[in-house]
Amino acid sequence: VLPSPEGPVPSVSITEIRQYLRAQDIPFHDGYSCLHTPSLFTDGRQDQQSTATASTPYTLFIDKTTGSFLCTATLAEGTWQDFQANVELRHRGVPPASSEEPEEDMRPAREDARCIWDRALPLWELLDEEETSKTKAMFGISLVSNATLKRFGVRYLRTAKSLVFPWFSTRDATLKGLKLMRVEKKGDVISYVEETLPRFDCYRNLFGLPLISRRDTELVLTGWELDALALHQATGVASLALPRGATCLPPALLPYLEQFKRITLWLGEDLRSWEAAKLFARKLSLKRCSLVRPGNLQPRPLEALNQGLNLTKILRAALPASHKSIVSFRQLREEVFGELVNTEQVAGVKWARFPELNKLLKGHRRGELTVFTGPTGSGKTTFISEYALDLCMQGVCTLWGSFEINNVRLAKIMLTQFAGRRLEDQLELYDEWADRFEDLPLYFMTFHGQQNIKTVIDTMQHAVYMYDITHVVVDNLQFMMGHEHLSVDR
Repeated sequence: VLPSPEGPVPSVSITEIRQYLRAQDIPFHDGYSCLHTPSLFTDGRQDQQSTATASTPYTLFIDKTTGSFLCTATLAEGTWQDFQANVELRHRGVPPASSEEPEEDMRPAREDARCIWDRALPLWELLDEEETSKTKAMFGISLVSNATLKRFGVRYLRTAKSLVFPWFSTRDATLKGLKLMRVEKKGDVISYVEETLPRFDCYRNLFGLPLISRRDTELVLTGWELDALALHQATGVASLALPRGATCLPPALLPYLEQFKRITLWLGEDLRSWEAAKLFARKLSLKRCSLVRPGNLQPRPLEALNQGLNLTKILRAALPASHKSIVSFRQLREEVFGELVNTEQVAGVKWARFPELNKLLKGHRRGELTVFTGPTGSGKTTFISEYALDLCMQGVCTLWGSFEINNVRLAKIMLTQFAGRRLEDQLELYDEWADRFEDLPLYFMTFHGQQNIKTVIDTMQHAVYMYDITHVVVDNLQFMMGHEHLSVDR
């Protein structure tokens, strides 16, 4: 749930952040998406900021958009207000707070992860060659060498027929979590089912990060662990996989990407990954980003490896993300061709449960506004929650602003629709369905009743940056505006 209207996150501009750091004599570098400063939280800290020398490592990163900070050496993190509070305390000689508190909640998940990790076997050490090759074939990684799997530490959990991808802390190489991936076959269609420990929203693993050296300046960001393996094997470049694929790039990961002068985004093979790549490039700073455009000759990295394509050549042909304000058709030519080839995908994300709606609206497309009207009690909220849930289950990050009914009631309606059953009659199933529901990229604003329109829009913009929201629902306009404004055309 996003910050409530009583205490919305006070926004801070990059100018204010710079002025504050200068006023406090804290040295800083201007990075791509963050400012870098010496950490307040490391043990070997000087008594005066001004004595920080050139040799002090700059391990504290301040996000230029939100002002929130992360110290990569101690994993201390917080808001801009927390940062200022720590600076003030330090002037009074109070040592900074330890960053161990959030770790407590994660302990059970870490213990579970440790148990699974201990039971899983390195993939190249299964009973015999045949089992190894069958397992690799099942995941489509027959061409991925044992050396690559060993380098990235991939294991196999026999009981769950799942690949196990580790998440190691970059600070002390301890196991922080895992992602399990298994294959499901429905007829000829193969789908990959993933599960993470800790849960989805706390899983912030850049898979492959411990293998990056300080000297690496170029990086390829992928949307899938198996793509990162294929890329590294075929090209030798540093490659990382985002924890949630093309769904979102959490701002908490940006500090780890600051060292790279050039980042190529190769997220997948459909138009949604292309849209996501353009969105992420804006977060990462357009100047240093290039994008691999999905197409028949440029499928996702694992597929390219399996088809025997030249991955280095595909990377060289990546398009720069920043374009000037005026372009010629030559620069648009590839994009136009892509839209003609993928007419289905250009139409947007189709609803799985509403084929008739797809005929009318073609799918959910960014930048469109759809208005649903109807008298009180005609089922607008019920329908829209079903409509939004359908998209959310397909990975469309959704933000709800329910101004008429409270979030608890709305979440109850949506959970019932999601489970497709009356949970009040089967309470023993509640936790199982609630766990699955919690993993959807779904967020609620905590406003209720009439609101100041600017506050609502600021909250939406904050959500778009933090959670890569691509679908916002306002229910309903009348309640948000209050009745006295209805005469004014807003």
